[in-house]
Parts: sequence; C-alpha cells; structure tokens
Amino acid sequence: MKTTGNIILITGGATGIGLALAEVFLREGNQVIICGRRREKLLLAQAKFPKLQFLVCDVSNDENRKELFEWTTSNYPGLNILVNNAGIQRQIDFTKGTRDLLNSEDEIQTNFSAPVQLAALFIPHLLKQDQAAILNVSSGLGFIPLTIMPIYCATKAALHSFSWSLRHQLRSTNVKVFEVIPPTVDTELDRGARAQRRQEYRGVPPSEVAEATLAGLDADEFEITVGQSRGLRTNTPQEAEQIFQRMNGNW
Repeated sequence: MKTTGNIILITGGATGIGLALAEVFLREGNQVIICGRRREKLLLAQAKFPKLQFLVCDVSNDENRKELFEWTTSNYPGLNILVNNAGIQRQIDFTKGTRDLLNSEDEIQTNFSAPVQLAALFIPHLLKQDQAAILNVSSGLGFIPLTIMPIYCATKAALHSFSWSLRHQLRSTNVKVFEVIPPTVDTELDRGARAQRRQEYRGVPPSEVAEATLAGLDADEFEITVGQSRGLRTNTPQEAEQIFQRMNGNW
C-alpha cells in the first residue's frame, strides 16, 4: 500500500494513537482528516499540526456516522483510507449487575459497531479509488483478555474477526484491510485504570505504534502486531492460559 499522497480519515484522531498516526501520515505527504467528540481536543491537535482538518463527531451515534461519511466524501472525494481508531476502555464488574455497564459510554457502539457501519458506508466509495485501505486498530487484549475490562477486550476480539472476514471479502478488489494490534500504550485511554490496578508500566509511546503502522502499510503486512502483542498473538492454548492467569491473578 502506498504511504504517501493519500487522503486519510482517522476516527478518534485528536489524542493518543490517532494523533500519532496523523503526525506520521502528514510527515509522509498525506492529507489527513480527524474526527472526535471533543472540539477542544481537535482544536489543540490542529494547533499542533495546522494542516490537519477535523470534524466534531461521536462515532457511537448512528446519525453522526452517516454525517461523517457524507461530509468527508463530499469535501474530500479522493479520500482513500479509513482508519477506525476511536475507542473506549472501561472497567466493568458484572457482579454488580448493570451498574457499571449502563453508567457511561457504550463501548460496543464505539469500539465495534462504529467500525462495522463505517466500513459498510465507505467501502462503495473506496472501491472507486485507484488504491484504498481500511485500517482497524484492535488490541493485544483481543487475544488474551484483561478480565476487569471484559467489554473492551471482547470488542477488540470481534474487531479482529471482522477485519479477517472483511479482508477475505475484499481480496479481489482494490481495497486492502489492515489490522493494527498494539500492546499497552501510554495514552489517556487507560491511565485511570492503570492507576487503580497500581500498574507502574505505562506502555509503549503512541509514536511507536504509528511508526510500526506506517512500516506495515508499506510492506502490505495485513496484521501489524506491535511490541508485546506479538507474544499474545502466537501462543499455544496452554501458554495462553498461563499468560491469562498472570495477567488476571490479582483480580
């Protein structure tokens, strides 16, 4: 996949991995549009990288997804890469019933339903481009879950499966489907949860994920595993169970 001269949309692009991806894509001579829920964060991102364009959008909302599609394809008809990066990570204790599940944002809508619907919306448009790609950001926790975040891990496992199937469906077209599988990353997504777990390791910097993504796109590496995620991806069932017990032994 070419890594320059593209028009790229990144969901959840104002912070973390999304902003790091925007930075490397801009550096390589691409046009980048980001979206996110918080205008102030989007404005800060644009102040840092003035070439960025943005739209305020909550991808957990069905109507917002459709508006995002209409706005981007109308204003940037050459758009040829969709990056499904927006994500929510929450601790949910099911022994408390629905208390944790219903008191905040919907992880399933943001982490899984949004990439599925955005893919369905954008694929007919992407099929018209000379080269095109969909890039789904999943997680190593989609392979071995951290049980205090059961919905997050399950949505990332679902996104992995969806990416695999979608890649096969589009195998004879011009649209390539990539999956980025990061380990723990030092972003605001998990900082509160790490503090509660008393976890000192902050994770890899978002820039490491972004650089690995760029290299993976250039090499047509359709599953781009980063850092410790490589170990979570290639275990025997016995090894996976041992890692699972180490990860979850204190909960």
